[in-house]
Amino acid sequence: MQYSDLTYLLLFLPLVIIIYSISPKKYRYIVLLLSSYIFFYSISSYLITYSLISTILIYIITKILSKLKDKEKLLTESLEKEERKIIKKKYLKKRKLTLIIGIISLLITLILTKYLNFITISFNDLMKILNVNFKIHFSNLIAPIGISFYTLEGISYLVDVYNGKCEKENNILKLSLYLTFFPKLMEGPITRYNDIKDSLYAGNKINYKNLTFGLQRITYGLIKKFVVANRIHNVIDPIFANYLKYDGGVLFIGIILYVIELYMDFSGIMDIVIGTSEIFGITLPENFKRPFFSRSISDFWSRWHVTLGTFFKDYIFYPVSLSKFSRNLTSKMRKKLGNHFGPLVSGTVALLLVWLSNGLWHGANYNFIAFGLYHFTFILLGNIFSPLLNSFYTKSNINKDNFIIKVLSITKTTIIVIFGEIFFRATSLKSALYIIKEIFTNFNLKFLYNHTFLKLGLDSKDILIIILTIIIVFIIGILNEKNISVREEISKKNIFVRWTIYYLLIFYLLIFGAYLGPYTPVDPMYASF
Repeated sequence: MQYSDLTYLLLFLPLVIIIYSISPKKYRYIVLLLSSYIFFYSISSYLITYSLISTILIYIITKILSKLKDKEKLLTESLEKEERKIIKKKYLKKRKLTLIIGIISLLITLILTKYLNFITISFNDLMKILNVNFKIHFSNLIAPIGISFYTLEGISYLVDVYNGKCEKENNILKLSLYLTFFPKLMEGPITRYNDIKDSLYAGNKINYKNLTFGLQRITYGLIKKFVVANRIHNVIDPIFANYLKYDGGVLFIGIILYVIELYMDFSGIMDIVIGTSEIFGITLPENFKRPFFSRSISDFWSRWHVTLGTFFKDYIFYPVSLSKFSRNLTSKMRKKLGNHFGPLVSGTVALLLVWLSNGLWHGANYNFIAFGLYHFTFILLGNIFSPLLNSFYTKSNINKDNFIIKVLSITKTTIIVIFGEIFFRATSLKSALYIIKEIFTNFNLKFLYNHTFLKLGLDSKDILIIILTIIIVFIIGILNEKNISVREEISKKNIFVRWTIYYLLIFYLLIFGAYLGPYTPVDPMYASF
């Protein structure tokens, strides 16, 4: 069962809404928890035990952290300043060790299920390079759906409890709901405990506005997923499966279509996820903020998969860049290189760790490492040359916010993103490099008149429908970029106009989507991560 399945939309979700609505307020979080476990089990069967064990582990670790903190407080109440320092230092070490054990335990599970093959292959490759006749043979354990997402949530919760940013959850059922809440289980967004706990456990009544707004957003997400992403998928798979057969022009159009598919699929699923949560009065963070309006690559990654980027920023970039070593390095480099370039040295170390982590989080393969290093390079170049660029605008009396500069900046960023996604989509680093080479050395426009794409499964009607839907999404994006909420504006219209728009959306989905006629389901793309 997936978010775009009829089983989910017409059976599971309506049943959860009904049972939730008739349940007493104080037990509604139990309804959501049981629904989450049913959803989890429907996808991963017995692998639900991973989640149960992780929840128990996280609960025990935070309990130990809390007891150590309480004991430290009790022991230091009547002591002198120097004695207090000794006790605090002792208990800080104990709490830090407890936190490290908790994080490592969660990461070990992730490594065994997702990265063991890659580690084995990399080790064997190294032995081969060193001419050592030794091989190891290990295979990944079977991974449950969503393990990468709820592992990061578990780590963020442990760290926040350790740092005193949130109180530990004493109710293990509520903690379990936070980690396994069914709308965000498969593809996120990655939530922070403090940000979601109040609405998650409140048992809010389902009101008319939440229900209609939630259903609107679900429908919008389904249009993105079915009308655009799934249609394009039928073209992209053959291109990348047989990339040696095609010239650079076809491969370049293929990667552009892949970027469109990825955005429409992932943001469409996020619309379904956030819309589902909205029905229950639960607020999830936005994971997309109109990324294709970005004027730089760093701006793009502050708008795309926002919660993953925020996680890496808060739990890798800041701890590394603000560490004692980094502060000392920054101080030395500032004296030698100045106020701009000095801090860049230690910041670059933290940035590199972030992008290596980002690449590996998406997949255990060399092409994902290359994907991370590619974006690290462009962000670093942006950080290095930003003063020179700003100086150029100032001296040339060019307003960098004028329309032409904006369009050029957005175009440049989009091109960088498109080439980066070659590493993301390719099956290996070798194939990614081959595709890039073909684009630059064997690019032609034969596909415009030899009907290549029509042969791959898209007819002229499909292309027209895809273009029309992209235009609709683009217009909505422009309005949202100007802080105009389309849903709020529709809700202000009279009942006739409102319901005409609602029915048009539904019929658009039914007529041009995949529920009518022959159809091959396509799994949500980010569920595999």
